[in-house]
Amino acid sequence: MRRMESVGIGQVEAAARVLAPVIRRTPTVGSRVLSERMGTQVLLKCENLQRTGSFKPRGAYNRIANLPAETRARGVVAASAGNHAQGVAWSAAELDTTSTVFMPIGASLPKLVATRAYGAEVHQVGHNIDESLSAAQEFADRTGATLIHPFDHPDIVAGQATVALEILEQVPEVGTVVVPTGGGGLLAGVAVALHALAPRVQVIGVQAAAAAAWPDSLAAGTPIRAARMATMADGIAVGLPGAVPFAHVAELVREIVTVDEDALSKALLLCLERAKLIVEPAGAAGVAALLTTALRERELPGPVVTILSGGNIDPLLLTRVIGHGLSAAGRYLAMRVTIADRPGALSALLGVVGRAGASVVDVVHSRTGIWLAVDEVEVSLTVETRGPAHRDDVLEALREEGFRVHAEL
Repeated sequence: MRRMESVGIGQVEAAARVLAPVIRRTPTVGSRVLSERMGTQVLLKCENLQRTGSFKPRGAYNRIANLPAETRARGVVAASAGNHAQGVAWSAAELDTTSTVFMPIGASLPKLVATRAYGAEVHQVGHNIDESLSAAQEFADRTGATLIHPFDHPDIVAGQATVALEILEQVPEVGTVVVPTGGGGLLAGVAVALHALAPRVQVIGVQAAAAAAWPDSLAAGTPIRAARMATMADGIAVGLPGAVPFAHVAELVREIVTVDEDALSKALLLCLERAKLIVEPAGAAGVAALLTTALRERELPGPVVTILSGGNIDPLLLTRVIGHGLSAAGRYLAMRVTIADRPGALSALLGVVGRAGASVVDVVHSRTGIWLAVDEVEVSLTVETRGPAHRDDVLEALREEGFRVHAEL
């Protein structure tokens, strides 16, 4: 690694001085439910409450602020599907320069609207972030604007590292920090700061299993592109780790674990219900790891702090993820039940459900289907249950009454 690409604690402290007048010092709050499950104190670092709704302005502002005045005057450009776009747009406006952002076609409408509201000129180009990034690079080459990469630059890493400085001030005895991980800028920054100031602290990264480039990359000793990218956690769905973060993560981070989509949904739901915090799936990745065998069965040095890296979630996605989380937690049961096509049969079915203590959410009654006999109908039924054990009780009650049941979730 070239020396110019390394990040030291001096750069992190300098970034903290640059950011102090403009960046919020986000709270770190305890979570009783996670503390009970982990057997040690667990706290949440609420970067979802940061300006623009994520940690991204820390790196973006530091990067733009460090540009020479004549360079900054030519404007900045970025490519992003959401959080980085907003971070760059807000930072550019604060530093009195122009920003242009390339976003993929089909990017979340709320993130698109927010990026424009922060003052950026937005272009929708390409069907993925790689295509948007190519357009942004071409724009930079043509206009002289500076490309602000979302994670692969020392100033970005140093800016993100200021999260760790706040954690050390708020929880001086911290033993483990869990970090949602995409391109690696936040993870690398946290690792650099903690290694310099509190080397006892373990740093653990978390990726979505359906978009996990880091485990294979670390095993190979070089960044390797992920084979697939199919996760609701779009904020950490990065296909290729950055070269600058990779060098620091490979040296300083203990491990990177992965979590599945069910775990992400449950984590988001827990943050909403128990912590009263709106968190996007990527931001809840650390909580997901603490809820699953990825980390729950470990004896992690405490206190444990997990970073809620962002809270910018499309309301429509939030609705779907809440439903998915309720299903994954055994609190929704969707099923198809075959009943006789005669008066009273549907009433009898619903009577069993009611006596079992479940609450009906939705019923669809259908007489069509090649698998049905002429005297049968199929009922698609969604009910609310009190958890996995109650879910099983409802299914057992229906089968004991002779109903043919296929549970979908």
